[in-house]
Amino acid sequence: MSLAGLEPSKELPSQHDSGILASPSRQTILFALLLVLATIAVYYPVHGHPFSNYDDDGYVVENTYIQNGLTWQTVTWAATSYYASNWHPLTWISHAVDMELFGLNAAGHHDHNLLLHTLNVVVLFLVLFRATGYVGRSAMVAALFALHPLNVETVAWVAERKNLLSMLFLLLALDAYRWYAREPRTGRYLLVAGLYALGLMAKPQIITFPCVLLLWDYWPLGRMFPDLPGAANGVKTPQGFATRSFGGLIWEKGPLFTLSAADAILTMKAQFGSGAQSYFPKLIRIGNAILSYSRYMAKTAWPTRLALFYPHPGADISWVQVGIGLAALLAATLLVVLQWRRRYLAVGWFWFLGTLVPMIGIVQVGAQAMANRYAYLPVVGLFLMLSWGVADLGDWVAGSRPESRRRATAALAGVSIAALLALSVAARVQLDYWRNNSVIWSHDLEVTQGNWIAEDLVGAALIKDGKLEAAMPHYYRAIAIRPDDIPSNLNIGAYQQRMGNMPEAIEHLKKVISLKGATPSQLTKAYTNLGYAERSLGNYAESRKYLEIAVQMKPTDAEAWTFLGTDAHRMGDFDAAARAYSKAIEINPLSWRYLLLSQALEQGGHHEQAQKALDKAKMIALDFKETQKLASNVLGSEHN
Repeated sequence: MSLAGLEPSKELPSQHDSGILASPSRQTILFALLLVLATIAVYYPVHGHPFSNYDDDGYVVENTYIQNGLTWQTVTWAATSYYASNWHPLTWISHAVDMELFGLNAAGHHDHNLLLHTLNVVVLFLVLFRATGYVGRSAMVAALFALHPLNVETVAWVAERKNLLSMLFLLLALDAYRWYAREPRTGRYLLVAGLYALGLMAKPQIITFPCVLLLWDYWPLGRMFPDLPGAANGVKTPQGFATRSFGGLIWEKGPLFTLSAADAILTMKAQFGSGAQSYFPKLIRIGNAILSYSRYMAKTAWPTRLALFYPHPGADISWVQVGIGLAALLAATLLVVLQWRRRYLAVGWFWFLGTLVPMIGIVQVGAQAMANRYAYLPVVGLFLMLSWGVADLGDWVAGSRPESRRRATAALAGVSIAALLALSVAARVQLDYWRNNSVIWSHDLEVTQGNWIAEDLVGAALIKDGKLEAAMPHYYRAIAIRPDDIPSNLNIGAYQQRMGNMPEAIEHLKKVISLKGATPSQLTKAYTNLGYAERSLGNYAESRKYLEIAVQMKPTDAEAWTFLGTDAHRMGDFDAAARAYSKAIEINPLSWRYLLLSQALEQGGHHEQAQKALDKAKMIALDFKETQKLASNVLGSEHN
C-alpha cells in the first residue's frame, strides 16, 4: 500500500495477508508513528528559535497579564478582554500556562506549538481514516499538511498558537460529528457543540464549521442526497449514517450556526473597537480576495517566495491578474462540476473556498493582502482533492490486473515519497528563515515589494542588536513607502533627538501623536520624547504639557515624573515640582531625587518637610557630593 493511497481492489487478494501490515489497525499505528517522526524531524530546530518581534511581544513577551502566569486575574482578563483585536480566551490561557511552565524561555513556547501541530497531523489522519476507511489516502493528506512549507508560519510563530488550537478542536469536533451521525443523540450533539465552542474560544477562523459539516454530510458520510451517484465514492467504511433531507440537515446545524453568529458579533466588536479593520474600497477588497484565492492555490502547488507579510496592493491592484485569478477559480469549479460523481472533489474544493472566507479580506483586517497562516485549515481541502484524485487516477490506469496494480502502487509510492521529501526540504529552508528576526524580515524584503512592515521590523531587530546606525535607513525607506507609518516615525524621532536634531525629532514625534492607530505604548513614548525634546530647546511649558500626558498614560515612568518635576521647578511652580518628584520617588527612590524634592519643598516654603527629604537623601546616599552633582545636572542641564 503506498502512502499516496492506491488501495488493493476488493476483488484482489491482499499483498499483506501477514506481517506488520496485516490489519488496518496496525497500518494506522505505523502511519501515525511515521507522521509523528516526519513532523518532528522537519520542525525540531524551532526549539532554538527566539520570540518573533511581530506580535509575540503583545501576546507574550510584553503582556503583563500573561507574564503573571495562570492566575485567576489572568483567566478573568482572558475571558473579558478584546486585546489584540480578538476574543480568544483559550489562547490567552494557553500562553499563561506556558509562562507558568517556561517563563520567557522561548524554547518551551515553540515546543508547545510543535506539539500541537503534531497532534493536528495525527488527528487529521485519524479523522479521515475513520470517516472514509482509506489508510493510505488519509495518511497522504496528513503528510502533506504536516510538511507543506505554507504551514511553517503557523508552527514557527508563537503568536499563532491560536491557529493550532482552533484547528485541533475543529478536527476533534469533526470526528465527534461522525459519532453523532452514526446514532444522533443529544449528548453526542452537545459534545460536537462543546468542542466547536472551544475552537471558537481559540480563534474565530473556524466560524464556518457548520458549513464544513454540511460538506461532510455530502461526503464521506453520505447523509445528504444518498441516492445520487457518488455517495460512497472514495469511501470504504460501512455507510449506516442517519440520512436527512437537505433542509433537515441545515436545521440540525441551527445551534452551531448560532454559536458562529455569536462569535462573529464578538469578533466584529473586538476589531471595530480596536480600529483593526482597514477600509479599502469594496471593489478593491473583492479584487484582492479573488487574487488571493489564486495565489493560495499557486503557493500550495509551488511553495516559493513565501513571506511573513504580503503588503496589500490597494489602488495599485492589477486587474489583469485578478482576471487571471478569476479564470483559474472558474476552471477549477468547472472541473468539480464535470466530475460530480467524485464527491470528494466538491467537498475538497468548497472546503478550501469556504473556510478561507473569514480571512480572505472581504472584511479587511490589517494591511496584509494574504497570509500563509490563513491557509492552515483551508489547504486541507486541496490536499484531500489531490490525494483521492491521484489514487483514483492510479486505480483507473492500473485496471484490474494484479501485476498492473502492483506496478502502479510502486510508482505512486515512489512519487509520493519524492514529493514529501521535496516538501520537507522546502519546509526546513523556510523554517530556517525564522532563526532570528533580522533574517525573516530580510527575506521578506527579498520576496516582496513595498513592504514597510518588513523595513520596520528589520530596523527593530537591528536596534535590539545595538546597530542603531544600520537600522535608520530601513525606517526611512518605510516612511518613503508609507509616510503615516507609526513605528518608523517614532524611531526616527527618537534617533534624531539622540543626535541633537530636535526640530526633525519633534516633527516626526508630533506626526505619531496625530496618527490614528498608535498604541498606548507608542503614544506614551512619543509624548515622553516630545517632552524631553522641547525641554532641550528650553521650551519648559511645552515640555511640561507633553510630560503630563505621558505620565497619565504611563504612571510608572519615574524618569518622566522626574523631568516633569524639573520643568515645573524651573518655571517656579514648586508645589507641582514636589508632587512630581514624590511620584518619581514612589517608583524609584534615589538619593538625588530626594535632594530635588528637598529643594522644591524649601523653595515652596515647606521647610520641615524639606529637611526630612534632605535627611533621607543623606541617609541613602553612598556619596552625598555625587548626589548633589547629579541633582544639579538634572535640574540645570538639557536632557538628551
